Amino acid sequence: MSKNPDLEQQRAELERAADLLPPDIDLRFRPMFGGLGVYAKERMFASLSDVGLALKLPPGERADLLREPGAKPLQFAENAPVSKESVVVPPAIRADPIRLAKWTGISITYTASLPAPKPKAKRKATS
Repeated sequence: MSKNPDLEQQRAELERAADLLPPDIDLRFRPMFGGLGVYAKERMFASLSDVGLALKLPPGERADLLREPGAKPLQFAENAPVSKESVVVPPAIRADPIRLAKWTGISITYTASLPAPKPKAKRKATS
Protein backbone atom coordinates (compact mmCIF):
# COMPACT_ATOMS: atom_id res chain seq x y z
CA MET A 1 0.00 0.00 0.00
CA SER A 2 1.16 3.53 -0.71
CA LYS A 3 2.38 5.87 2.02
CA ASN A 4 0.28 8.66 0.46
CA PRO A 5 -3.02 8.85 2.42
CA ASP A 6 -4.95 10.22 -0.57
CA LEU A 7 -3.77 7.33 -2.78
CA GLU A 8 -4.81 4.90 -0.05
CA GLN A 9 -8.26 6.52 0.12
CA GLN A 10 -8.65 6.42 -3.69
CA ARG A 11 -7.63 2.76 -3.71
CA ALA A 12 -10.09 1.89 -0.92
CA GLU A 13 -12.92 3.70 -2.74
CA LEU A 14 -12.14 1.86 -5.98
CA GLU A 15 -11.91 -1.51 -4.21
CA ARG A 16 -15.32 -0.93 -2.53
CA ALA A 17 -16.82 -0.13 -5.93
CA ALA A 18 -15.16 -3.19 -7.50
CA ASP A 19 -16.87 -5.39 -4.91
CA LEU A 20 -20.13 -4.51 -6.71
CA LEU A 21 -18.82 -5.63 -10.12
CA PRO A 22 -18.99 -9.19 -11.52
CA PRO A 23 -16.73 -11.63 -9.65
CA ASP A 24 -14.46 -12.16 -12.67
CA ILE A 25 -13.15 -8.59 -12.31
CA ASP A 26 -9.83 -8.70 -10.49
CA LEU A 27 -8.07 -5.38 -9.89
CA ARG A 28 -4.28 -5.13 -9.89
CA PHE A 29 -2.39 -2.05 -8.76
CA ARG A 30 1.07 -1.19 -10.11
CA PRO A 31 3.32 1.70 -9.05
CA MET A 32 3.45 4.36 -11.76
CA PHE A 33 5.16 7.77 -11.61
CA GLY A 34 4.44 8.38 -7.93
CA GLY A 35 0.91 7.00 -8.19
CA LEU A 36 -0.73 3.71 -9.11
CA GLY A 37 -1.93 2.30 -12.41
CA VAL A 38 -5.02 0.11 -12.03
CA TYR A 39 -5.51 -2.92 -14.26
CA ALA A 40 -8.38 -5.30 -14.96
CA LYS A 41 -8.52 -7.90 -17.72
CA GLU A 42 -4.82 -7.15 -18.40
CA ARG A 43 -5.54 -3.53 -19.36
CA MET A 44 -4.90 -0.31 -17.49
CA PHE A 45 -8.25 1.39 -17.00
CA ALA A 46 -7.55 3.86 -14.18
CA SER A 47 -4.85 5.85 -12.46
CA LEU A 48 -4.57 6.97 -8.86
CA SER A 49 -2.42 10.05 -8.30
CA ASP A 50 -2.15 13.40 -6.56
CA VAL A 51 -4.57 14.65 -9.23
CA GLY A 52 -7.20 12.08 -8.19
CA LEU A 53 -8.81 8.87 -9.38
CA ALA A 54 -9.05 8.99 -13.17
CA LEU A 55 -10.90 6.54 -15.42
CA LYS A 56 -10.27 5.90 -19.12
CA LEU A 57 -13.62 6.22 -20.94
CA PRO A 58 -15.03 6.10 -24.47
CA PRO A 59 -15.99 9.49 -25.98
CA GLY A 60 -19.73 9.47 -25.18
CA GLU A 61 -19.34 8.39 -21.58
CA ARG A 62 -16.35 10.69 -21.17
CA ALA A 63 -18.58 13.63 -22.16
CA ASP A 64 -21.29 12.41 -19.75
CA LEU A 65 -18.89 12.22 -16.81
CA LEU A 66 -17.38 15.62 -17.63
CA ARG A 67 -20.86 17.13 -17.15
CA GLU A 68 -20.80 16.04 -13.49
CA PRO A 69 -19.81 18.82 -11.03
CA GLY A 70 -16.13 18.50 -10.14
CA ALA A 71 -15.17 16.18 -13.02
CA LYS A 72 -12.29 17.29 -15.23
CA PRO A 73 -10.02 15.88 -17.91
CA LEU A 74 -6.91 14.24 -16.50
CA GLN A 75 -3.85 16.50 -16.56
CA PHE A 76 -0.95 15.47 -14.34
CA ALA A 77 0.68 18.92 -14.21
CA GLU A 78 -0.11 22.46 -15.35
CA ASN A 79 2.10 22.23 -18.45
CA ALA A 80 1.42 18.55 -19.13
CA PRO A 81 -0.85 17.44 -21.96
CA VAL A 82 -4.53 16.91 -21.21
CA SER A 83 -5.70 13.31 -21.58
CA LYS A 84 -8.08 12.67 -24.46
CA GLU A 85 -9.57 9.60 -22.73
CA SER A 86 -9.22 9.89 -18.95
CA VAL A 87 -11.45 11.86 -16.60
CA VAL A 88 -10.79 12.67 -12.94
CA VAL A 89 -13.79 11.33 -11.02
CA PRO A 90 -15.43 13.97 -8.81
CA PRO A 91 -15.58 13.48 -5.02
CA ALA A 92 -19.37 12.92 -4.95
CA ILE A 93 -19.06 9.90 -7.27
CA ARG A 94 -15.93 8.58 -5.52
CA ALA A 95 -17.87 8.61 -2.23
CA ASP A 96 -20.77 6.60 -3.70
CA PRO A 97 -19.72 2.97 -4.35
CA ILE A 98 -22.74 2.28 -6.58
CA ARG A 99 -22.10 5.27 -8.85
CA LEU A 100 -18.35 4.62 -8.87
CA ALA A 101 -18.97 0.94 -9.74
CA LYS A 102 -21.04 2.03 -12.75
CA TRP A 103 -18.24 4.22 -14.11
CA THR A 104 -15.57 1.65 -13.24
CA GLY A 105 -17.48 -1.03 -15.15
CA ILE A 106 -17.77 1.22 -18.20
CA SER A 107 -14.03 1.93 -18.05
CA ILE A 108 -13.07 -1.75 -17.72
CA THR A 109 -15.36 -2.76 -20.60
CA TYR A 110 -13.96 0.03 -22.78
CA THR A 111 -10.30 -0.72 -22.15
CA ALA A 112 -10.87 -4.46 -22.63
CA SER A 113 -12.28 -3.68 -26.10
CA LEU A 114 -9.17 -1.77 -27.21
CA PRO A 115 -6.42 -3.44 -29.25
CA ALA A 116 -3.72 -5.04 -27.13
CA PRO A 117 -0.70 -2.79 -26.60
CA LYS A 118 2.34 -3.71 -28.64
CA PRO A 119 5.08 -5.39 -26.59
CA LYS A 120 8.09 -3.21 -25.93
CA ALA A 121 11.28 -4.18 -27.73
CA LYS A 122 13.84 -5.82 -25.49
CA ARG A 123 17.06 -3.92 -25.02
CA LYS A 124 20.24 -5.57 -26.09
CA ALA A 125 22.86 -5.86 -23.41
CA THR A 126 26.00 -3.87 -24.07
CA SER A 127 29.39 -4.96 -22.94
